[in-house]
Amino acid sequence: MVRCRLLIAISLSVLSCCVAAQTVPSASANNATSVSSGVLAEVHRLHYAGQSAAALQKADAYLATRPNDVPMRFTKGVILADQQRSADAIAIFQKLVDDYPDLPEPYNNLAALYAAKGDYGRARVTLEQAVRANPAYAVAHENLGDVYAALASQSYTRARQLDPLNAALETKLTLTRELFKRKSDAPLAAAAPASGASAPK
Repeated sequence: MVRCRLLIAISLSVLSCCVAAQTVPSASANNATSVSSGVLAEVHRLHYAGQSAAALQKADAYLATRPNDVPMRFTKGVILADQQRSADAIAIFQKLVDDYPDLPEPYNNLAALYAAKGDYGRARVTLEQAVRANPAYAVAHENLGDVYAALASQSYTRARQLDPLNAALETKLTLTRELFKRKSDAPLAAAAPASGASAPK
């Protein structure tokens, strides 16, 4: 199975940039940004300390008063994905791409969840949207390559079933299997949002 990299760790400095990129109409909004960063840092701390339920409670409480906070919504989706609550995480990331179609990271995470379910067609379409949103987003390009390779492997497998005497198909299948074996042996690095990514104004 293809393992697409899910954005599992987000640096607070990048998230602060996302928040700061939004239009800030008054000084009180600047205070809200620092509050957001502090609450977000606490949610991260709780989650990565193994207290995901408490992290989700804190995120939900924060989002009850600030439902459009992109970094917190995104973080909630990551926590849900980490807890294997794929349907809930998919709903979060889908709403983010609906609300903020110019952000590539939610597309990437949505695609990673689709790929984990074996839905490579949907993962491909979603990653293509991520690349359109930010053509310099390397993680989405890497994941798109993995999804193309998985789709190729599926096609080669089907072709071999239809034409078992075709020796070239076995070579191609071996190559795709080797690619995924090497990829699964390598540790998954945490991806960070592209430096130019920002929430819509």
